[in-house]
Amino acid sequence: MKFIKFFEDISIKDVPEVGGKNASLGEMIQRLSPKGIRIPDGFAVKSNAYWFFLDSNGIRDTIKKTLSKLKDHRDIEQLEKVGASIRKIIEKGIFPKDLAKEISDAYEILSKKYKQKFSDVAVRSSATAEDLPGASFAGQQETFLNISGKKELLEACRSCMASLFTNRAIVYRIEKGFDHFNVALSVCVQKMVRSDLASAGVMFSIDTRTGSDKVVLIESSYGLGEVVVKGEVTPDEFRVYKAKLKNGYKPIIKKFCGSKEEKLVYTNNGKSDVKKISVVYADQRRFSISDEEVLELAHMGVKIDSYYSKLNKKWTPMDIEWAKDGDDGRLYIVQARPETVHAIKQKDAFVLKYKIKAQKKELEKLVLVEGQSIGKRIISGKACVIDDIKSGKNVKNGDIIVTNMTTPDWVPVMRKSAGIVTQRGGRTCHAAIVSRELGIPAIVGAIGAMEKIKNGQKITIDCSRGNVGFVYKSIVPYEKATFNVDKVPKVPVEIFVNVSDPESAFASSCLPVEGVGLTRTEFILANVVKVHPLALLYPEKVKDKKALASIDKLVEPYESREDFFISVLSQNIGYIAAMFYPRSVTVRLSDFKSNEYRNLIGGEFFEPEEENPMLGIRGASRYYNDLYKPAFALECAAIKKVREEMGFENVRLLVPFVRTINEAKRVIELMKELGLERKKNKLEIFFMAEIPSNALLIEEFCDLFDGVSIGSNDLTQLTLGLDRDSELVDAIFDERDSAVKKIMSMIIRGAKKKKTYVSICGQAPSDYPEIGDFLIKEGISSLSLNSGSVIPFMLRFKRRKR
Repeated sequence: MKFIKFFEDISIKDVPEVGGKNASLGEMIQRLSPKGIRIPDGFAVKSNAYWFFLDSNGIRDTIKKTLSKLKDHRDIEQLEKVGASIRKIIEKGIFPKDLAKEISDAYEILSKKYKQKFSDVAVRSSATAEDLPGASFAGQQETFLNISGKKELLEACRSCMASLFTNRAIVYRIEKGFDHFNVALSVCVQKMVRSDLASAGVMFSIDTRTGSDKVVLIESSYGLGEVVVKGEVTPDEFRVYKAKLKNGYKPIIKKFCGSKEEKLVYTNNGKSDVKKISVVYADQRRFSISDEEVLELAHMGVKIDSYYSKLNKKWTPMDIEWAKDGDDGRLYIVQARPETVHAIKQKDAFVLKYKIKAQKKELEKLVLVEGQSIGKRIISGKACVIDDIKSGKNVKNGDIIVTNMTTPDWVPVMRKSAGIVTQRGGRTCHAAIVSRELGIPAIVGAIGAMEKIKNGQKITIDCSRGNVGFVYKSIVPYEKATFNVDKVPKVPVEIFVNVSDPESAFASSCLPVEGVGLTRTEFILANVVKVHPLALLYPEKVKDKKALASIDKLVEPYESREDFFISVLSQNIGYIAAMFYPRSVTVRLSDFKSNEYRNLIGGEFFEPEEENPMLGIRGASRYYNDLYKPAFALECAAIKKVREEMGFENVRLLVPFVRTINEAKRVIELMKELGLERKKNKLEIFFMAEIPSNALLIEEFCDLFDGVSIGSNDLTQLTLGLDRDSELVDAIFDERDSAVKKIMSMIIRGAKKKKTYVSICGQAPSDYPEIGDFLIKEGISSLSLNSGSVIPFMLRFKRRKR
């Protein structure tokens, strides 16, 4: 056939005559079908047919003249007029008889293959300049679905050719510097998959949000996949870690249930047409594909990625469209092309150091308020002064939040902000801890901030000048120094990083660190799980209807309340473990105080009201207590899932606030009963040394654990006898105090004597590098720092060597 080529006869070398989409489909049918990749069959109407159609109708010059009227492609009115005129010229064209016959004959052959008189097909564009490095023509033209019948097919092919001149396609070619007449259009005619009866979506062999090559990203929604491709619904989203897909592991490290309010289906009126209908609420609140199907798709994605990478002799991440057939229940790949947007992004190899440009005397005149600095960055933006979380809707992306104090339910709003200023709190308050995790600067304990800073005022937060942070009443210029991570010198001890927010895990994994020294599970519990675990186990005890409704909505996509808790906690821990794999990730078991647990949904019905929760039922003492023991079992089940089902044996555990030797023994035995046995499957269990009793009995504690990690916040609090949550005594809170340093020295020396690994995951060396120097001198095995402190600490060591 002169104008037709069936997929089975097409390879990637045929791009000039069939375009990128058709060439890829042919290549996969030939090379990947034997490897279990199911691809619906079809044929290409070659690019020579496009030129033949234009010239047979004598419209090539007419199109050129019409295009010449477009003087400025940013003139929307002019663009729309020119685009519509050209499309109308093409759509009025008549198919030459020989071309029409070849298309009809090919369609008849395809229909017979599927034992149908007129097979339902999708008609898509396949541009000959498609998917070049730095440019993607995908999505620029139109797609026509559920086409059935020879006449309908010819009309769809003509409309497809006309869509080479959609407004967006014209603009794209102009901006990318492509000549309109150097790009031809081949038409893809492919058997439809009845995903209108099931689900469909897209898959990327790269995490498009971070650029990570470790992840397969899958989006899914009900009905035909066009609504996902065009972004017309919020789909379900899944992330799967590639390296652990083999050996029977199930490394689904993220799941998000989208709203999926509409779906695209066949009209069922005997015509070649589709329509949008509403998705019933019950289906909206379910995942549109099963975990098994997610894993099957991920396997296909890895095979496709691997094949094209080998073919191109370099890593070639892929943008793949897939569909599930509602008739046979099988998953099919309907398109695959190189991912040309995120793949060309370079990994961020630089870390920033900030320095204010103005002189000290000038700055003094600009100071509105000052407080304790969190982080070392400088940021400018509009102040958004809010009293409570109800006003959080007023915060826009890039605003600087100014408020009295924050609580765990503020985190979604804090994510949108560029910085935080609070009137209350110290360096270990909620706002400080979360700001470190989110990588945004904060100033806490800035007395009078809500009065002195006006809503909407442009301000600058300066955390670059040491422990005291300043808020200036204008935009103050500053500069950023960049450092190449690969050239940062090593320190004589191992350096780890503290990571609790999965969203920041990939960026932190690019740092020159040995792994994660601290992941706080309570960060995930507060910001993702949100529900008190006992409220999930005993909903009948929750007497608040609003709380019950919130719980029901959160757990709807999951099989049970327990499954919700285990799945969400394990996925978020697993995501961090995946980003750092095979480097070790130390996960601290939950260490909420009773007042913090009360803030979780339903928490008030299970938690006591303690006079001093900082010294109450927390850490290890909570795990075996009848008050919390069933919830701790869920926590252990989640960890077990991360290590055994997902395959992340790089996760080790950290037990916080262990008061006595007997308590340590009870917790270790309970964990064993719950499936987390020390040494089994290489499981290491550390404990946090943060109580004077830990230092006094360090050798006895080391006999029970594989390692020790110093928690400087609580150790300082309990050594100096002060409440670290109280701003009234905050001035006394200092990890550099001689008593605190002496007790840290006792821990290190005792651990070394027992040949036990000893680290620090507390805040001290991140805030005070001299503490890090002291600990290195004392013989500590490693330091775990906040992400923003890693490079400055290492560079400081370099300067000292000189």
